[in-house]
Formats: sequence, structure tokens, C-alpha cells
Amino acid sequence: MALVVSTPLPTGALTTPVPITPTASDTIADASFGPNGCLLRVITTGTATNVSILDPGVTPGLGNPGTVPALAAPSTGSRMLPIPRGAVNPVTGLATVTFSGALTGVTYELYRI
Repeated sequence: MALVVSTPLPTGALTTPVPITPTASDTIADASFGPNGCLLRVITTGTATNVSILDPGVTPGLGNPGTVPALAAPSTGSRMLPIPRGAVNPVTGLATVTFSGALTGVTYELYRI
């Protein structure tokens, strides 16, 4: 598990994004979130992966974790995924992002929004 840091969205200036190499499970601290959350851009070059944002809450009646949908990223291409502030676990102050499969050729960028 790796703790990752977001980059602010550029405000009219040219910028070079910093690619992050994922682990099976990465965490994002509350301080890396902007007022509207984060935007995660997954880039794949030969390996497909599924990306999920874990739900820190539980269903009201049963105390079970919510169902976590996955974003399917193709073997070559890019996908964007918003991460709302609600993904931050209030106890730990962290949001968790998971990646499935072999992660060779998979990187991502993380922006505060």
C-alpha cells in the first residue's frame, strides 16, 4: 500500500503531470483532496486493469461495506475517475484506491479538484 499525493490542476500555466506507478492498493490522504475531491487519470500501455474507489461507509441497516463498482481501463488507453471527498474514511483520514491484475505498463495521475 502506497500513500500518494495529488497535484493541483494547472491554472493557465503549462505543466508536466507526474505519473504514479500503482500498487494493488494505494491511499490518498484527506489533505490531498480539493474542495470537490480528486480526479484520477489512469493510463495503460499494454495491460488492462480495473480501478475501484473503496467506500468507507457501511449500509445503514446491516453494517456491511457498500458495493464497490470498478472502472475497466483497457489494455492501451486512458480513463478518468472522479474521487469524491466522501471516499475519505473519517477514522483514518484516507481514501483507498485499488487496482486489479498485473500492473505492468499502468500509471496514473492524481489531481485536486
